[in-house]
Amino acid sequence: MECRVAVEAAVPVYDVASADEAVRIAISKTGDMLNPDLNYVEISMGSRACPHCDGDLDPAFVAADEGLVALELEMTVFNVEDEQHASRIARKEIGQRMRKIPLDVVRVTVVEEETEDEAGDEEETSADDGDAAGESRDSSS
Repeated sequence: MECRVAVEAAVPVYDVASADEAVRIAISKTGDMLNPDLNYVEISMGSRACPHCDGDLDPAFVAADEGLVALELEMTVFNVEDEQHASRIARKEIGQRMRKIPLDVVRVTVVEEETEDEAGDEEETSADDGDAAGESRDSSS
């Protein structure tokens, strides 16, 4: 089974003047921590909800030139037993490279797999096409 796991990370940044700058620096910092080993992890801005209203907040909070940025890191985990197993693997893989960064699994989605019958049918079809092309070449000679 394959699962797509999204993990929220709280990335601290220092010496920033605005929330936009904090987000750019946090994404860059996170990319540096994950690359080259985990270059398949997708990094995007996280979302924060206001606890007192129905609106959304900026993904970064900046005070005294220091910020805390919510980022969402998403990766596909292969050959897992269940969703909990996938979330443990994702947290471990990302957590090993992002030391001292709080992580929280926010979403696990099972990726639909192609059944073996469908894969076999596609292989037979492409093999038949190749044989037909070969026969037409032979008969034209």
